[in-house]
Amino acid sequence: MAYAPRSGGPRSGPGGAPRSGGEGGEGDRRRGRRRDENRDNRNDREGGDEFKDKLVTINRVAKVVKGGRRFSFAALVVVGDEKGRVGWGAGKAREVPEAIRKATERAKRGMIRVPMREGRTLHHDVIGEFGAGRVILRAAPAGTGIIAGGPMRAVFEVLGMNDVVAKCTGTTNPHNMVKATFAGLARSTSPRAVAARRGKKVSDLLPQPKAEAANTAETVTEAPNV
Repeated sequence: MAYAPRSGGPRSGPGGAPRSGGEGGEGDRRRGRRRDENRDNRNDREGGDEFKDKLVTINRVAKVVKGGRRFSFAALVVVGDEKGRVGWGAGKAREVPEAIRKATERAKRGMIRVPMREGRTLHHDVIGEFGAGRVILRAAPAGTGIIAGGPMRAVFEVLGMNDVVAKCTGTTNPHNMVKATFAGLARSTSPRAVAARRGKKVSDLLPQPKAEAANTAETVTEAPNV
């Protein structure tokens, strides 16, 4: 017994008429555009123009496969608002702009806040270590400027720190230097935070001026006449 072939194929519509193949593709393109717009809007809300980013280093890496080599790029970026918040991120992609975009997004997600004295320098000296990287960060008087190497200078510039002296005594690998710098910045604190933790006033922790200290000493040494 012979069977008659069906009039409609897998993509046929009612009555065997072929269904238009452009509807599904157009819908997918619309959804893709909406996703891209939502992603861009979300990035604008998170970052916007208030953040300043700096490219620390970019490295071309090669992966050897059966057909030859596949090249990709690894980027290291630091991001900050120049008001005490800073973050770092690393990204890898086949193209340089995509690698920088990934690194910037990761940097914005992992930002930390660093307390600064008078909005320009650290409250105290601090040492940061990560792996073989070791950096020494020192507070500096006004007008000193940023005295630091390339990776550390980028961190301080986006952080908004104007006066600081930094020295790297370990590895000069940019990744380890940046991570060691962030380890030191994470350890820095302010007198207000220490006073709150110890249940005291800030004036009790700060050193008294010489005149007040001398008056206090004289008052203590004087004994009442009997």
